[in-house]
Amino acid sequence: MISKNEIKYIQTLYQKKHRTAERLFIAEGRKLVADLLQSNFKVHHLYALASWQSPVQHELPITTIDDATLQKISSVDAPQQVVGVFHLPQGVPLPTPNSKPIVVLDNLQDPGNLGTIIRTADWFGIEHIVASTNTVDCFNTKTIQATMGSIARVQVHYTELATYLPQWQAVYGALLNGINMYKWQPVRPAALLIGNEGKGINDALLPFVREAVTVPKFGGAESLNAAMATGILLAHYRQVWP
Repeated sequence: MISKNEIKYIQTLYQKKHRTAERLFIAEGRKLVADLLQSNFKVHHLYALASWQSPVQHELPITTIDDATLQKISSVDAPQQVVGVFHLPQGVPLPTPNSKPIVVLDNLQDPGNLGTIIRTADWFGIEHIVASTNTVDCFNTKTIQATMGSIARVQVHYTELATYLPQWQAVYGALLNGINMYKWQPVRPAALLIGNEGKGINDALLPFVREAVTVPKFGGAESLNAAMATGILLAHYRQVWP
């Protein structure tokens, strides 16, 4: 059984201030919970239907609930069997500059965009994303859901980019006035800087950009979605440096 107070407590974790205070976040659905259970994330508690099957063999802190309760503690219209509460990671150091390619995000605000970028980074073998402190929380429930489990394999760090970026020898910025992507010859390793959905890269960060890069435009769209641009540029980067 689960009490009304416990239901209310779980619901508070959908808000950033409570996630930060409790050092916990929520993941929903069979695949996402399974990926996290098989990663370095530490589980706090699971709430699942009797039909749910754990992907791991060891004993887990779990409460069996019914469909009505699952609906109450879920943020989606059609919850999939299980809601997991996990501990936020602690003390994860920033990736060492100039060691492996990374994606850098400046003031990204849409949780779905961030989740898709995390998933895209995972696809292209990017292990770290470094974000400005004003970028949306990567443990926002919409972000976690959009990662489709990739949050288990891609570490997201938050820091002051004006301090971190100068340590990199090669920073490439996604800008509309940049070099044509098909003429871009990036060095390895590099940091790919993606700006805010509406305003682009902050002017204060432009001096740290070694070269601006753009996806060439053939139609009438004003701009590309940030996540889409990230995927296209990473695909070209991996073509040069597989």
